[in-house]
Amino acid sequence: MQRILSTELTAYAGEKVTIAGWVHRLRQLKKVAFLIVRDAAGFSQVVIEPGPETPEPAITEGSVVEITATVTANEQAPGGVELTSPEIRVLSSVDVPLPFELHRPALSAGLAAQLDHAALALRHPSRARNLRIAAAATAGFRAALEAQRFVEIQTPKIVESATESGANVFALDYFGRPGYLAQSPQFYKQLMVGVFERVFEVGPVFRAEPSDTARHLAQYTSLDAEMGFIADHRDVMTALTRTLSGMFAEITERTGFVPPAVPAEIPAVHFTGALRIAGAPADEPDLAPAHERALGEWALREHGSEFVYVTGYPMRKRPFYTHPSADPAYSNGFDLLFRGLEIVTGGQRLHRYADYVAALTAAGEPLEAYRGYLDGFRYGMPPHGGWAIGLERIVARLVGAANVREVTAFPRDLYRIAP
Repeated sequence: MQRILSTELTAYAGEKVTIAGWVHRLRQLKKVAFLIVRDAAGFSQVVIEPGPETPEPAITEGSVVEITATVTANEQAPGGVELTSPEIRVLSSVDVPLPFELHRPALSAGLAAQLDHAALALRHPSRARNLRIAAAATAGFRAALEAQRFVEIQTPKIVESATESGANVFALDYFGRPGYLAQSPQFYKQLMVGVFERVFEVGPVFRAEPSDTARHLAQYTSLDAEMGFIADHRDVMTALTRTLSGMFAEITERTGFVPPAVPAEIPAVHFTGALRIAGAPADEPDLAPAHERALGEWALREHGSEFVYVTGYPMRKRPFYTHPSADPAYSNGFDLLFRGLEIVTGGQRLHRYADYVAALTAAGEPLEAYRGYLDGFRYGMPPHGGWAIGLERIVARLVGAANVREVTAFPRDLYRIAP
């Protein structure tokens, strides 16, 4: 008999079916036992009357079972049906105490214990839901960009030199010579603009920052895009806004979770204005977390938006490839804040070879280290720009998680490299 999922049971009322999954909870009452079985789609309730089919002690919480039973209507059961007269086969028995219970509405274990026992904690519906939302966001990202003529690419995660942002890289032995884990696909996605004009990538990036905070990871998933033939950074922001709208729609479609509306035009404020709104000194070179929170509150209060773009960051705080604005002290770069947290960094890039030579020389960087990258501009590159979204950050903000590790399956940070 073909196995069906819990969400399909209502279509089989009165019929005998086979389900399979994990024992989520076993409630042994005086005259009857209830077995709650969890599968990928949800929960099924199995009623076990006294008799030869009464579960053996081997049926413990966490055990994997296959059950053939009759689908019977019951408004109190999950989905309005339950399974009666079951024949139970144990596929895998759990014979050790669980570190924590999964049938509670919320995990009682602290985050450290959950991460230590990730194989179990991720089975809890709340943790699994977060990962489903992340998967839906990624699918929406792909679909929204493909609809805008972007082409998906894959770029190397092992690179020859630590060229993008200094020392915050992981070094490795690459067949006897030094190599590094890539901090982003930035250089490669720019080069691929010369091939497809519009490209995107979903992949891991690695940051060896000694930051032990609730929003930093040493490895996270970056949703990157780059697009050619733009006028300036505002074209990039328009494409990003459209992409976020598609991502959020896909989340609702796939999971039922309803994110906040993405405005057709997200409010934007120049960096100098952002400092005034946040009450920061005019010579502040960057936005601190407290400033970002103040801007989020301002955007919600003044514009009814949970999003706000901050544009025109100082050039001295942006990478060498960033295109300056009309005022050369400021850039055509931007951040997107969501509920008071930066979730996207983007902007317009330089596109002329001579400008790159000048920028790298001014920074004291050797041109030889950037030879392969500079070739793309030597051979002609259109005005272009792009962005990078931190997947874990945006999902954490969506679901109200206090720590990005709550929405990451197996996080890597300053102290954690296992499991």
